[in-house]
Parts: sequence; structure tokens; C-alpha cells
Amino acid sequence: MNKLTPFHLAIPVSDLNETRSFYREILGCTEGRSSNYWVDVDFFGHQLVLHLSDDVKPKITSNPVDGHDVPVPHFGVVLHWEVWIALAERLKNQGMHFAIEPYIRFEGKVGEQATMFFYDPSGNALEFKAFKDPSHLFAT
Repeated sequence: MNKLTPFHLAIPVSDLNETRSFYREILGCTEGRSSNYWVDVDFFGHQLVLHLSDDVKPKITSNPVDGHDVPVPHFGVVLHWEVWIALAERLKNQGMHFAIEPYIRFEGKVGEQATMFFYDPSGNALEFKAFKDPSHLFAT
């Protein structure tokens, strides 16, 4: 596998201050450059840009996965196992409303992974996951 480089993703948000507060205070992200219409966020080492939009109507559908309705579209990051566990506990303690509660998929099998889904204040679906063995990220 090649050495990973940060991704860049720009998403629409309906309330810039509320959404930047969510990423900063709930998820622990730091801010970079900003204007009255957008904010760069250090999203776990990746560049996420929150763009203010008057027309934010996320069209969320879902696909069935392991008995859960997985929101589509969604984005997120793959964390180290211990970091994911700590984040899941912190979010539970903060009273996060999960679209899919934190749980373990494929327990004891190739590709064992932890996952959770929730929405930001603008309705963007996020998934955070971790692999017990990171080399199984693309295992079949």
C-alpha cells in the first residue's frame, strides 16, 4: 500500500457557526483558515472544508448492512482501534444521537472492525471505523 496522504473534502452546511462548533467541540477538530462563508477543519489529519450554503438539503438514503440502515452518502475516517474506542465512549458520554450505535462487525474474523454513524448539525452523515488489524482494510 502507498503511503497515505490527506484527503480534501468540501461539504455544504446550513449554519457555519453551529457546524464549526460541532467539529471543534464534539469531535475535537482544530480550525485552519476561514472566512464568513467557509472554514477549513483538521479532520483527523485530513482537510475538511465547511461551506455555508443556503440550499442544504442532504438527500440521505440507506442501504442494508448487517441489519442496519447505513446512510448514503456518508464520509468519515478509519481510526486506530484504541482511538475509536475512546471516541465512541466520549460521544456516548456527551449524549450523541447515533444513527447506528457503535458496534463491532465481523468479530473474530478477517476484517473485524468497529463502526458508528451519526450526523453533523447540517445533516451530513459521518462514519467512524477502526480495524482490529489495520492490514485488513481491504480484505475480502
